[in-house]
Amino acid sequence: AIASGIEDIIIITGRGKRALEDYFDTSPELENHLLQNGKYELLREVKDISTLADIHYIRQKEPKGLGDAVLKAEKHVGDEPFAVLLGDDIIKAEIPCIKQLMNLFERYNKSIVAVEEVQKEKISDYGIIKGREIEDSVYLVEEMIEKPSLEEAPSNIGTVGRYILTPEIFDCIKRTPLGKGNEIQLTDAIRMLMEKEDVYGYAFKGKRYDAGDKIGYVKAIIDFALEREDIKDEVRRYLEGLK
Repeated sequence: AIASGIEDIIIITGRGKRALEDYFDTSPELENHLLQNGKYELLREVKDISTLADIHYIRQKEPKGLGDAVLKAEKHVGDEPFAVLLGDDIIKAEIPCIKQLMNLFERYNKSIVAVEEVQKEKISDYGIIKGREIEDSVYLVEEMIEKPSLEEAPSNIGTVGRYILTPEIFDCIKRTPLGKGNEIQLTDAIRMLMEKEDVYGYAFKGKRYDAGDKIGYVKAIIDFALEREDIKDEVRRYLEGLK
């Protein structure tokens, strides 16, 4: 988000997630410890974290679904378009995925959802769209179903955890009944939004890791570690030794 130029961030948290707030807060004790031990580079990084953006926290008291989590931000967002980034999806891209959506929003001025092709056996884990490709990688969404069976799915194009949404979505969320998992599904609210205005899907450029899946999480750690100059050689030697 920050790499895309976003300066005002809301993090929706829940019980037991206080560590998120502490991570982005100032830490005088840690800063003093690093200073005393001459770890000036780490000290600079720690100080930078607390000044990255204007970060606010809102607690979702009950796990009522993604739609409910987004609705918690309504008072702060107001009548402005906004971005939604889900922590389970880690995306590596030359241009951040959310920035790609922001660039497209400047042209269409409508809600945009990041999408990608998904494997057939994974279709029931995603919101799936049916869309008409109106230009390269851009779809006008005609239908959207939350976690359908393979037989119900209108395509193999699934939504990914990056969205640019217009503020009209809030009214749709409020009118959305409980859906899959007895939760308020953002996909259902977007489908309602489609009755009032166009919604687009964008096949982003980049590689996504599903950090909500154990294997996806491990793959992300390995790939990002192999890009770090300070540890990549040692990590590669370790991996080669496992063969």
